Amino acid sequence: MSYKIKKAAVIGAGVMGATIAAHLANAGIESVMLDIVPPFDPSEKDLEKGLTKESKAWRNSFAANGLNGAVKSRPASFYSKKFASMITIGNLEDDLDLLKDVDFLLEVVVENLKIKQDLFAKVLNITKPDCIIATNTSGIPIKEISSNMSAKDKERFLGVHFFNPPRYMKLVEVIPGETTKKEIVDYMTDFLENVVGKGVVICKDVPNFIANRIGVFDISNAVKTMLGKGLTIPELDAIIAKVLGRPGSAICGTIDLVGIDTGYHVMKNLVEAVPDDEMIDTFKPPEFMDKMVKNKWLGNKTKGGFYKKTKDEKGKRVKLALDYKKMEYVPFKKPKYQSVKEASKTEGGFDDKLKALFYSEKDIAGEVVREYLCKNFIYSANRIPEICDTVYQVDNTMKWGYNHQKGPFETWDAVGVKESVEVMKKLKLKVPKKVTEMLKKGCETFYTRKEDGKYYYDFDKKDYVKMEDNPKIILLPELEVKNKVIKKNAGASLVDIGDGVACLEFHTRMNAIDGDIISMMYDSCDIVEKDFAGMVVANHGTNFSVGANIFQVLMAVQNAEWDILDKLIHELQYANMRMKYLEKPVVTAPAGMALGGGCEISIHGQRCQPCGETYMGLVEVGVGVIPAGGGCKELMVRCTEGLPEGTGEVLNMQPIYEKVLMNIGQAKVATSAVEAMELGYIRKTENVSLNRDHQIWDAKELVLAMAKTHKKKKPDMIPVMGESLMGIAHAVLYNMKHGNYMSDYDEHVTMKLAWVLSGGQCMEGTFVTEDAILDREREAFLSLAGEQKTQDRIMHMLSKGKPLRN
Repeated sequence: MSYKIKKAAVIGAGVMGATIAAHLANAGIESVMLDIVPPFDPSEKDLEKGLTKESKAWRNSFAANGLNGAVKSRPASFYSKKFASMITIGNLEDDLDLLKDVDFLLEVVVENLKIKQDLFAKVLNITKPDCIIATNTSGIPIKEISSNMSAKDKERFLGVHFFNPPRYMKLVEVIPGETTKKEIVDYMTDFLENVVGKGVVICKDVPNFIANRIGVFDISNAVKTMLGKGLTIPELDAIIAKVLGRPGSAICGTIDLVGIDTGYHVMKNLVEAVPDDEMIDTFKPPEFMDKMVKNKWLGNKTKGGFYKKTKDEKGKRVKLALDYKKMEYVPFKKPKYQSVKEASKTEGGFDDKLKALFYSEKDIAGEVVREYLCKNFIYSANRIPEICDTVYQVDNTMKWGYNHQKGPFETWDAVGVKESVEVMKKLKLKVPKKVTEMLKKGCETFYTRKEDGKYYYDFDKKDYVKMEDNPKIILLPELEVKNKVIKKNAGASLVDIGDGVACLEFHTRMNAIDGDIISMMYDSCDIVEKDFAGMVVANHGTNFSVGANIFQVLMAVQNAEWDILDKLIHELQYANMRMKYLEKPVVTAPAGMALGGGCEISIHGQRCQPCGETYMGLVEVGVGVIPAGGGCKELMVRCTEGLPEGTGEVLNMQPIYEKVLMNIGQAKVATSAVEAMELGYIRKTENVSLNRDHQIWDAKELVLAMAKTHKKKKPDMIPVMGESLMGIAHAVLYNMKHGNYMSDYDEHVTMKLAWVLSGGQCMEGTFVTEDAILDREREAFLSLAGEQKTQDRIMHMLSKGKPLRN
C-alpha cells in the first residue's frame, strides 16, 4: 500500500498541538484541529455576545483559542500568519466527521494513559483504513497506549514525538510499536525529513525513548553535581554552559524555559517507569525542587524559577537567583572561573577548548566538568542497546532535541576516550565493559573516517560500521577533506559539489563580508563561467551572512580613506551584478540571518533556494546609512517586476515604492523565507527548503535544471517615480516624526534613501538603468558615513558589544 499525506488531523489544541498544526501548514499540509467541548462557564462578556452552551463559538473555543495562540506566538509558529487559514477547527463531539478523509492523525493531548486510550477508542473507527495514526507522547510506551487497539489498528499506529517549539526544534522521535508496518515507519521517516524538514531518530519503545531518557539524566546529573559540590545556581550555569556546547540558557536557565513542573514530573515519572535503572537515585528530584513546585516557582511562565527578573526601588530591572539552601532569591552575581576563561581562549576549535577545560586543574570548574561528563558518558553507553542500537542515534537526539553542540559520544571522542577512562577510574566510576573491550581492540574513538566515508563503533558487532550516506546531505567540510576545493582564500572557498556544480562558501566570523569574500565572488564567477554548469552560494554557518563589518567602514571614514571606501562598495555592487548576469545559472541558498550585505548577495542570485528559517532584511539604517551593495536597486527590481516597459507612467507605483521605502527605512527583517517573499526580498515563485540539511542539494538540483535551458539575462530597466517619491516620502515621514516614531536624524537618513529610490529628477514612470541606482546608492552611503551622528551610532553599538551589520 502506498501512503501520501495531503491532509492531517491534530487532536488536542494546546500549545503543542496548535504549533504542530502550524508547522504542518508551513510544510503545505492542511489540517483539522479538534479539542474537547469546554465546560460552560461564560463570562459576562461572553453572555453579552449571545454565547450559549450550544453555540459553535463556545463549543469550539478550546480549538479556537489554540489556533489564536499559535498565530500570536513569539517566536512565530507560522511562516506567515496567512497559513492559519489551512487549519480547520472543531470539537470532539460535533466534528468527528472531519476525520473521515484525513491521511494522518496525531494525538497531542495530556500525558495521561487512560485519556489517550479513550480518545483513540473514539476516533479510530471514523478514520479511513489507510490513515496513519500516531501519538505525540513524550514518554509513555507505545505498547501501553495501543493495548486496547485491534491488531489492524496496531499495524498503522506509532509514536511521532515532536519537540517544542515544533517549528524550530529539529528532532522528531519516531517510535514503532511491536507490529507497526515497516512501510509506515519508512514513509513517516521520509515524510518528516523531506516534507516537514525534521531530523528523525528511530527509537525503541521504552519509557521516555531516547531524548527524555538521556536528556533528563543530563539535567538531573548536573543538578546532583551542583548539590554535591556545593555550587550556587549561577555557578553551575557558568560551568555547564556554552564552553561545553550547551545552549546559552545553560542548565537552570533551560529548566526555567521548559518549566520546573515539567522537568520535575518527568523526573518523578522516570523513577516509577525505570525502577531497575542503575542511576535511579539521580532521577529523584531534590528536596528544594519539591518546595519550588509547591511554591509554584515554575520558571519563566510564573515569572520566577531558578532565576527571577524584577525591579528595584528605583525601577531598574534586576536579575535574581534562587538560593536553594535558604529558599529565597538573592542578587545575581556572574561567577568567573579561570579554567573556563582559559579554555575559551584556547587556540583551535570547539574540541580543543572542551578538552582544555575537561583536564584543567585551575579551579573547581574542571573538577565539575570531569564528574558531570564522565557520568553522562557512562550512562549513555549503558543505554545501548536498551533505548537504541547505535551511538549516532543518541548523539543526533541530543543535538537536535536538546540543542547540544555535540552528542555524548562525540563529546567523549573530543576529550579522548582512552584518557577519560583513566579519569573515570580516579573518580571511582564503573567503566562500561563494552567501552573497555572497544579500547582493547585498539578502537580509541566512537567515530572514525576512512577513504570511503565516516564510520561509527558498533557495540554489538564490536567493530566499526560505515554510516549510511544520504545523497541529499552535501557537507562542504567533507568535500574539502576529499580535495574538492577549487580555489580558496581567508574569507571564502569555491568547492566542487559534483555534477558540474560549484559552491561558493563563506567562512569569515559570522560570515561577515570583507574584501576576501568579494574577491572570491569575482574569481568564482570567472571559474564557473568557464568550467562549470553553474554555482550555488551557500554555507553551513548558523547565519548565511550578517553583512559587512561596519567597524571597518568607520575606520576608513576616520582615516578619510574615501577613495578606498568607494572602491570597496563599488566592488561589492558589481560582484553581485556579476552573479546576477553570469552566463551560467547562480542559485543563492540563504539560511539563518541574511542581513545587510548578506541580504544583498542573496537577492542577486538568478534564483534563490531559501531555507524556511531565513531571517532576511536590509538593516543598514540602524547605523545611519543605507544599503549600498545593490540592495536598494534589487528590491526596486523585485517589487516592479512584471510591469511592461513603457507603461510605468500610467500605473500607480506609489504603493510599490512606499513598500520599498518602509522595508528599508524601517529595517524590516523577515522572520521566515515566506515572510521574505511577502516583503519582496525573495520571489514568490521560489521553492523553500524546510530541511536545512538538504538545502545545498536542493539548490544544486535547481542549478542543474536551469542549466538545461539557461540563457543570458537581459539587463533590467527600473520604472521610478522621480520627484513624486520625494513628496510622498516627506508626507509619510512628517506623520511618523510627529507621532514620535522616528528622530530627526532617522528622517534625514530616510530622505536620503528616498532620494536613491526616486531615480533622479525625472517624470514618474521613467525607466532608469541599474547602474544609475547603484551610483546613487554609493553617493548616499558615503555622504551619510561621513556624518558625525552616523559615526556616533556605530561607536555606541560598539560600546554595547553588539554585532555591527551592514
